[in-house]
Amino acid sequence: MNTLPRLTDNDFVLFGLPERQSLDRTRLDERRRALQAEVHPDRFAAQGPTAQRLAMQWAVRVNEGHARLKDPLKRAAYLCELRGVPIDAEHNTAMPAAFLMRQMQWREALDEAAGAADAAAAIEALDHEVARDERAGLARLEHLLDDTGDTAAAAAEVRALMFVARFREDIARRLEALDEH
Repeated sequence: MNTLPRLTDNDFVLFGLPERQSLDRTRLDERRRALQAEVHPDRFAAQGPTAQRLAMQWAVRVNEGHARLKDPLKRAAYLCELRGVPIDAEHNTAMPAAFLMRQMQWREALDEAAGAADAAAAIEALDHEVARDERAGLARLEHLLDDTGDTAAAAAEVRALMFVARFREDIARRLEALDEH
């Protein structure tokens, strides 16, 4: 474990990646496999419980970092925090009026779709629309973080995309409920 970065290094340092929203997923996954092989607790069985405990901490750290970096929204939130602009979604819920209107329209559309003759098709169509909007938001986020360096605007975009992600979870639950009937 002497070739590893420090346990306290940020995820990008840990995985040897630049601190950018745009990410080489193959490189991330390859580095994860290499790190996991290096820190697997079984490799330290002969070195006693202290070495195994440290290896376990490393294994958890690698898995947590990988989970954070592989998800574009979590990665963006992490980058914002690294750059001194925490997301603070629990306390900072202010959204532009246009975004709030779109959320309300989507909610109404979901309720209407659920009552449609072919509810599943109507809900799936709404999901495709919301997914398109989500992809556009992720592209804006990448531009804000990697090209313009506007972390404050990126943090606001992350908060908006968190609402979108939750809404898509609601859509998925509605579709699952239809499948059960």
